[in-house]
This record gives sequence, structure tokens and C-alpha cells, in this order.
Amino acid sequence: MKSADRPLSPHLQVYRWQLTSVLSILHRATGVVLSAGTILLVWWLVAAASGPDAYDGVQDFLGSWIGLLLLFGWTVSLFYHLCNGIRHLVWDTGHALDLRSTYTGGWIVVGATAVLTLVAWIVGISRWVS
Repeated sequence: MKSADRPLSPHLQVYRWQLTSVLSILHRATGVVLSAGTILLVWWLVAAASGPDAYDGVQDFLGSWIGLLLLFGWTVSLFYHLCNGIRHLVWDTGHALDLRSTYTGGWIVVGATAVLTLVAWIVGISRWVS
């Protein structure tokens, strides 16, 4: 095989995804999503300060299926970034750095994200309906 025929990055073809690398990538991605979601929050706050007509317009958008989808994604991102940030703070103290603890902590982050997101949405929807 000539050197020109060989792939430039063979590791990308045989690489097996690991929980730690996926969580690291997700941590960065959720930081970007939170930044973008902050624009939504600012829009809502400016509308609230601008008067009832502007506020009703934003509420109509946020109550639509696309608005709810964006809010759900922002909520998941918020809780994931929070939980994974706490995990990183634990690592900063020099604890839970062995492989088993790293994976256990990763799964705890995933579970806590799911639980916190569900609780927040259940509470939010129950208050919205009543």
C-alpha cells in the first residue's frame, strides 16, 4: 500500500466511544446550548418589561411545540452542565479519579440529569395546568 492510499486518521475508523469522552463532549455542547438559550431568557425578560402585548407574544411562542422543545433542551442542558460541573469539582479535590469511580460518577450525572429534568417539568406543567 502506498503511503498516499493510507487513511490519514486510522484511529477514527477503529475508535470505540467511551462514556468519559461522550460526557466531555456533551459538557462542551451543553455550554454552547446554555449560551444560546440565554438569548431566549433575555427575550422573555425584555418582553416582560415591555408590556403585556410583547409578553403575550413571547408566551405564545414558548407555549408552541417548538418553544417547548427549545425549553426542554435548555432544561436538559442546564441540569447536565450543573451535574457534570459538580463532578468536575469533585475531581478538582483529587477524589474519584480512578477508572471505576469515573464511570460511576458519569452514570450518576446521566441519572441525576434525567431525574432533575423530569422533576422540573412535572412541577412546571402541574403549575401551568392548574
